Amino acid sequence: MQFLKSFYIHNAFFKYIALLSGCFVISYWFPVIYPIAWILTMLLLGLFLFDIYLLYGMGNGLWAERILPLKLSNSDDNIIRVYLRSSYRFKAFISVIDELPIQFQKRDFDYRTALHKNENQGFQYTVRPVDRGEYVFGNLNVFVSSPFKIIKRKFVFQKDQMVPVYPSIIQMQRYDFLAIDNRLSDIGLKKIRRIGHTQEFEQIKEYVHGDDFRTVNWKATAKHNQLMVNQYQDERSQPVYSIIDTGRVMKMPFNGLKLLDYAINSTLAFSNVALKRKDKTGLLTFSKNIETFVPALQKVTHLNSILEKLYNITTAYTDSDFALLYTYVKRKITQRSLLLLYTNFEHTSALERQLPYLLALSKKHVLVVIFFENTELEALVDSYAQDLQSIYHQTIAEKFVLEKQLMQKRLRQYGIQTILTKPSELTIHTINTYLEIKARGLL
Repeated sequence: MQFLKSFYIHNAFFKYIALLSGCFVISYWFPVIYPIAWILTMLLLGLFLFDIYLLYGMGNGLWAERILPLKLSNSDDNIIRVYLRSSYRFKAFISVIDELPIQFQKRDFDYRTALHKNENQGFQYTVRPVDRGEYVFGNLNVFVSSPFKIIKRKFVFQKDQMVPVYPSIIQMQRYDFLAIDNRLSDIGLKKIRRIGHTQEFEQIKEYVHGDDFRTVNWKATAKHNQLMVNQYQDERSQPVYSIIDTGRVMKMPFNGLKLLDYAINSTLAFSNVALKRKDKTGLLTFSKNIETFVPALQKVTHLNSILEKLYNITTAYTDSDFALLYTYVKRKITQRSLLLLYTNFEHTSALERQLPYLLALSKKHVLVVIFFENTELEALVDSYAQDLQSIYHQTIAEKFVLEKQLMQKRLRQYGIQTILTKPSELTIHTINTYLEIKARGLL
């Protein structure tokens, strides 16, 4: 039974059969070919049996292994590695078919190579998940054939490997590395000019070229008989909360990724940056009910707690209750905090319904409302209109684009910080706004 499950006919074998059939047909008019056709048939039968011996004479002639990361990063290209080793005494022709998780809907995976005796070889491919959750890789199927290419033997390795897909860890690490390397401007993060000083005094030090003369400490200068200046540092341990709307408005997809997942990826990267700057970070998600609340803390391990909560967030198909959000924030977040609210408004009427609650939140906290540009509508506006119907479509699309800009302007009129961004640029704009608020001492 095991033999039958692993036994396959090579495609080249059917070409040999077709060639023999042609010989027999031609022998009808040229009888001299008839005995030659039978000789070739016997030769093919002998090679068929010999090929079976070559592939099955050695019990474990091939070894393969699939190497998966402990976690896959959502919306990023994740590398999957496969390693092969042949113990056959001949040059083995390999075809690898990996059964990818059903979420990818990919059924044409086929990697082909050739291995000599005791040769090791590896290759890699990338997968890009667009949903969080558990992804199960099926069988790693490896088909081996000899140089005769008459039959194939199937080997099966590593059945049902499960790997979880978490929010974009790769994106978080990318911003983390650039922050440490002081190269944030390479990816669009701005250098913010500081206005005045924060209230947190650090030390008195000797003046060096480039220090601000306005920070000269004249008493210390007279005492040490040399120019001394006060040194300040960013005010630390300030609470910063990421508030994610999980209602139906966040279900809208762009480039295969839902707005909710863009917000989750941004929250993870931003929380990491805030923790590196010694601020407290917290998380709150809501729709019709309050779903998740993580109090703001400043711990090395706190990012893992946020990551685990973000992993389980799902989109609800209900309208979000901003009144409930205001009540909950008023009761649970008593200290003045920076609130980054990830949501979306498609119509001015939707904003007007929630505006009283946003104004109430902004009275006690620094509120930043983050919503999204509709990039598909903007692409339609920028396209060339070829007929009258296209002009109508462009006009309607331009109306919606303008309405988004008017909503942003209206929120700013009430003193509410606002980010209107493309989904792909969400993380950069969020971190920029956080750095600007910190630099200007608004928190």
